[in-house]
Amino acid sequence: MRQHKLALCKHHFLEWVCDQTERNINKYKMFTKGDRVLVAVSGGKDSLALWDALNKLGYTTGGVYINLGISGDDQYSLKSQSLAEKFASDHNLVLHIVNIKSDYGKTIPEFSETNKRGKSKPCSVCGLLKRHTMNEIGSRKGYDVLVTGHNLDDEVSVLFNNVLGWQVDFLRRQSPLIPAKEGLIPKAKPFCRFYERETAAYAILANIEYIEDECPFSEGSTTIQNKELLNHLEHQRAGTKLAFYLKFLRAKKELFADLEDDKYTEALFSCPTCGQPTPKQGNCAFCRMVTRS
Repeated sequence: MRQHKLALCKHHFLEWVCDQTERNINKYKMFTKGDRVLVAVSGGKDSLALWDALNKLGYTTGGVYINLGISGDDQYSLKSQSLAEKFASDHNLVLHIVNIKSDYGKTIPEFSETNKRGKSKPCSVCGLLKRHTMNEIGSRKGYDVLVTGHNLDDEVSVLFNNVLGWQVDFLRRQSPLIPAKEGLIPKAKPFCRFYERETAAYAILANIEYIEDECPFSEGSTTIQNKELLNHLEHQRAGTKLAFYLKFLRAKKELFADLEDDKYTEALFSCPTCGQPTPKQGNCAFCRMVTRS
C-alpha cells in the first residue's frame, strides 16, 4: 500500500482493516458497542466487508437489503440479494429485505419512466427510494445508527464533483457522520478512509462472496469518470486521494464556521402519508413520487 508506505501479509492485513475501522468509528464518534447498528447491504464488496468487520469487532448489527428490481442480462438485483442472504445466513446475522416492486408497486426502472427525477437514468429515483426506505427500516426496527460501505474513492469522487460545481450545501453536509435529526437516525461511513482496492482485498482475503458487476445504470456516470481521473492522479502521486479528503475535513470546520447551517436547523414536518420527516408541509418527496406513479 504505497499511500501508507505499508506492506502486510494476509493475516495482518485483515487485522489492520478491523483496527482502522475501529479507529475511524472512535475518531468521528460514530457509535458505540452499546448501539444497534443497521448496515446498508448491496451484495457488493464494500458493504459486505464492512458488515464482516463490524461483526468481528463485536458490534450488534443487522443488515438491510433493498431489492430494486434491476434485471439486465445477469438479473442484477436477484443475484445481489442472493449473496447478501448467503452472507447473513453464513454468519447467523439478521437481514431485513425490502422489495420495491412488492411494497411500492413498481421497480426502480419503472418508477424512473414516470417521474421527472428519472430522466434518462433512474439514479435520482433510486437514491430517494433507498434513503427513505433505509431510514424507515432503521427507525421502525429500533436501530441507533445506519452505516453504509462508502469508501475513500466514493467520498473523494463526490467531493471532487462538489468542488468543481461549488455545491456549498453539499460540501457543508459531507462528513463521515451525519448527525441525527428529528425522525432521522444518524448515518455513518466507517470505511470512509479506506481505498477501494483495500476493501476489495479485504473481501477477497476474508473469503466473502460478493457481486462483482456494477449496477447496469452506472455506465458512463459522472462518479465513474471522476474516479478514473482521480486514479490517474493517485498513480502519479500515491496518497493524493487520502490527503485531499482529510485536508477537506480539517478545512471544513473553518470554511463553514460562520455559516448558519439551515439544512440542520430548519424545522421538519411529519409526512401525513408515511410519517417520515420532510422539510415542507404535506407529503414528502417519496410519497409524492409514488402517488404520481
